[in-house]
Amino acid sequence: MNLHRKPLPVSEAVDRVMMDKKEGRVETVPLENSDRRRLAEDMIATHAVPPFNKSPYDGFALRAEDTRHLSRENPGHFRVTETIGAGQLASHPVEKGEAVRIMTGAEIPAGADCVAMFEICQTYDDQGTSYMTLKRSMDQDQNIIGKGSETEEGTVLVEAGTRINPGVKALLATFGYPEVKVYQKPKIGVFATGTELLDVDEPLQPGKIRNSNAPMILSQIERAGAEGHFLGKLVDDFDACFEAVSRSLHDYDFLITTGGVSVGDYDLMPDIYEKLGARVLFNKVAMRPGSVTTVAELDGQLLYGLSGNPSACYVGFELFTYPIIQRLLGNFKPYHTRIKATLGEDFPKPNPFTRFVRGKIHYEEGRVMVSPAGMDKSNVVTSLAHTDAFLVLPGGTRGFEKGDAVEAILLEDQGGQKYFEEG
Repeated sequence: MNLHRKPLPVSEAVDRVMMDKKEGRVETVPLENSDRRRLAEDMIATHAVPPFNKSPYDGFALRAEDTRHLSRENPGHFRVTETIGAGQLASHPVEKGEAVRIMTGAEIPAGADCVAMFEICQTYDDQGTSYMTLKRSMDQDQNIIGKGSETEEGTVLVEAGTRINPGVKALLATFGYPEVKVYQKPKIGVFATGTELLDVDEPLQPGKIRNSNAPMILSQIERAGAEGHFLGKLVDDFDACFEAVSRSLHDYDFLITTGGVSVGDYDLMPDIYEKLGARVLFNKVAMRPGSVTTVAELDGQLLYGLSGNPSACYVGFELFTYPIIQRLLGNFKPYHTRIKATLGEDFPKPNPFTRFVRGKIHYEEGRVMVSPAGMDKSNVVTSLAHTDAFLVLPGGTRGFEKGDAVEAILLEDQGGQKYFEEG
């Protein structure tokens, strides 16, 4: 086919992907299996917290009006009627001149409206009856945690789209949610193309390389919160590739192929997209690495043609696949976080297009630094092992020096603004 490739700005390419109208699906999962999933509905307080007036201290529950005129010179003496711990209830209301020994978290007995801490009370027995002495006045509601003071019934606890972490999980358990509605993990099929590819456990052969892109992409999919499925290697044969891709179209939310999107004799994906009748959103991006990244759409399904070069493949996934996964997962901030940082070492290479350098975040004297993680070539895989950020260098520049202000895209966090605005 006659493939016209006009470089598209990165931000515009991202926008074209994010215009996809696919909505995230919802499923119900047990609370114990909900970690790191995103809520598909607002979670509502089913009762007040606390559900009753309770004591924040170990002490004595009594009536504030009985303490009104107490002082060191005029102490009060109260008959201790019983002791209650957390989870226990008093057997009868507190009457005038009485007190109940109460433990932290226990419900305030009827009739009592304040708690005197143990530290300000003295106790004694007189003929088998326990008494408490108090030498100061107390205010109504003093040292009482009121019913609903933390949360009223009907309050929105956490909103839809919230990622379930240990704190959210504790909250849901508190309010009696044994099951929760969450967004389903998108299912993503992955093909690796190229006759030159070997399996990981195969010995090297002349002219062959091991398939590193598929394990890498599957790991990126997992890190993004989706579900990846390796569909196998595709040899450089058009009919075989077309049959495999078309057969898998309706089984997955997205299909990703690595390799085969350039303009060589064995780069078959553009012809496959054409025969499928897919609409190509873009087939060249003004960026390095990964300029040949291609995304097409067919009947609402996105087809990703990522570069066969490991670093270019890695970058293409994080820029164009990660954010749409996040949207399907209910993340209202679907982009990686972008920060300002200081360049940690010289980067003299000219940049005709925006360059995403595999970078490593570190800190010096309170400053956030980012440095290249290794050799900066699209076919390099070793630098990826140390990458936790992209160092973003604008196009049209002739290199950067250590200490320059730069932008970095963090890859190990959740939720941020759009990568950057060009121009």
